[in-house]
Amino acid sequence: MISKEPLLHLSLKEALTIVVVIVAAMSYTIIFLEWVPHLTILIALLALLGYGMSRGIAWDNMQKRMAQSVEQGMGAVYLFFFIGLLVSALMMSGAIPTLMYYGFGVISPEWFYLSAFLLCSIIGVSIGSSLTTCATVGVAFMGMGEAFGANAAITAGAVVSGAFFGDKMSPLSDTTGISASIVGVDLFEHIKNMAYTTIPALILTAGILLWGVPNMGSGSLKNVAELQNQLQQSGLVHGYSLLPFALLIVLAVRKVNAIVAMLWTILLAVAITYLHSSPSLGQLGGWFFAGFKNEQLGEGIARLIQRGGLESMFFTQTVVILALSLGGLLFALGIIPTLLTAMRDFLITAGRATFSVAATSVGVNVLIGEQYLSILLAGETFKPVYDKLGLHPRNLSRTLEDAGTVINPLVPWSVCGVFIAKVLGVAVWDYLPYAFFCYLCLILTVIFGFTGLTISKQK
Repeated sequence: MISKEPLLHLSLKEALTIVVVIVAAMSYTIIFLEWVPHLTILIALLALLGYGMSRGIAWDNMQKRMAQSVEQGMGAVYLFFFIGLLVSALMMSGAIPTLMYYGFGVISPEWFYLSAFLLCSIIGVSIGSSLTTCATVGVAFMGMGEAFGANAAITAGAVVSGAFFGDKMSPLSDTTGISASIVGVDLFEHIKNMAYTTIPALILTAGILLWGVPNMGSGSLKNVAELQNQLQQSGLVHGYSLLPFALLIVLAVRKVNAIVAMLWTILLAVAITYLHSSPSLGQLGGWFFAGFKNEQLGEGIARLIQRGGLESMFFTQTVVILALSLGGLLFALGIIPTLLTAMRDFLITAGRATFSVAATSVGVNVLIGEQYLSILLAGETFKPVYDKLGLHPRNLSRTLEDAGTVINPLVPWSVCGVFIAKVLGVAVWDYLPYAFFCYLCLILTVIFGFTGLTISKQK
């Protein structure tokens, strides 16, 4: 865990100045210079290390705090290894190609964006993992969208919206459990209370995707039949190939550990692979490392299904390590503790409390890029404030999810943002305007806070 005792005690003005400079520099280099997040975060780290040394802080002390921060986030780094293996296994077994094949037949262009949102929502609730939903069903929808002539950014926005609805409302989700436990409320009470903001956001998102985004045009189906034919000829399309998806959902519902569930799914997918092909162990190892590849696939379909592998996760994992290091350093230098203390002293009403929790959760996501920390830090900081104001803690847990969980995929250098951009092939800045559900949750929770709608008092 990150030590709560800062190495420096800064004034609010000094902490704010540092934050503004860092955020502005990171935004400029990523948006306008189009740097990869790694370089941007590394430069921010070097600047902060230089600042710390100028204030008399030893390099070793700062490095130790950075390492402590990385240690508490290693679970996500390990998880990405298995997601890479899972995507390869679902490709080689035909699970994702089969889902795409049948999806081409039942999903029309007129309902495509809405279908992507709703199906990803259902799968997300079933398995409790937004990243797994994006890496499996989301990848399938991106492939179908390309065939339909859909806008890739809108498709990705619909996928992200659905995946994070599931992550937010599933009792199997880590973030849902953390949000409830950190403030001491029952898990299902927390989920029920979240419905007040989540269901309106769901309905509004569905309406926007149905009527508020550009149509795909009358010529959208011209390539679908050809791609369906290529999928059929690939030898990957079989009804039984969907069994790994079914197993993954069953194991998730039974609350099996995520990595264990992925391992069993991978084993079943490998077994199914040998029912319709006979790859050598050398080929199998190559697919698991570099992603599934088949030289006999047509160019159009190869671009859609030759994905996955450990190698595809390295980009994400290295960004996660750097982002966690940045978070540890921001704590060590007293920047985040100073901001949190100043915000807590400002609170005297339910509206201000809600706004401050939301601002803190969003701020931690932007500064650190880690959704778990955005929930944990804001929850620990503001729970005494809610008690003092006589507000039920379920109000706090709801705001933590509305402003913490669903905002992380909208930050280009965050854990979720980097991962999703990589697996879906769409930059965060491109899909951000279309991830309607994510920022509707934030807007609604702030409105409810200031109006008092659904804000409950302690008995």
